Amino acid sequence: MALDIAKVSRDRQIRGFGIDRNSDTDTDLRSSVWAERARRVLDVLVSLAVFVIFSPVFLAIGLCIWLSSPGPIFFVQNRIGYRGKNFRFVKFRTLYADARERWPELYRYQYSADQLSQVPLKFEPDPRIIPCGRLLRGSSLDELPNFWNVLTGEMTLVGPRPDIEEMRPYHSDQELHLKYSVKPGVTGLAQVSGRAHLTFTETRAYDLAYVRNRSWRVDSHLVLKTIISVLRRHGAH
Repeated sequence: MALDIAKVSRDRQIRGFGIDRNSDTDTDLRSSVWAERARRVLDVLVSLAVFVIFSPVFLAIGLCIWLSSPGPIFFVQNRIGYRGKNFRFVKFRTLYADARERWPELYRYQYSADQLSQVPLKFEPDPRIIPCGRLLRGSSLDELPNFWNVLTGEMTLVGPRPDIEEMRPYHSDQELHLKYSVKPGVTGLAQVSGRAHLTFTETRAYDLAYVRNRSWRVDSHLVLKTIISVLRRHGAH
């Protein structure tokens, strides 16, 4: 893990975010009660604004998915959340309903140490993606329903992206405790530092670096960087 953190510390992507490159201390990373309440108020206000402003987009995407392939409009999946508890993560469906049958080996979730550290876990071309799915993924519009999880309090605007339950064994207990000592986020340090181009160990290192240095200043920088990355479609598959 030390090598991963060192690599993150040298990465130019995190310069200017207020990240302490030498930080390797597991402290109580939760903000004060008032700071957390302020975050919650902001989460609710932003989520409501997203649903109001983007309601026509939600309808258009739903229609696009419905016309593209049979199956539900939304994709719901168990993810690891705050304090390691699972929650129902929701996004727009971008894969065929029989995605597991189209690429069964991908769903074994059995990786060697080399695979975790050297190969991104998202591959191209992907035969599971529906006709409009590539556009939704590339533009990050498939993630808009994440704001429902933010509104219900299971996620926040900025934080580590939540892992699927099958990836839990690839974290140590200490890493899980640290990563999920805060709520998972719609965006985070890993999402603006390579996203789908990152390996699992790189993503994990970015997540831990973020949690160790979490602050309003860092979060505001990450939100601005996220908007730029989405517009440039950087790292989205």
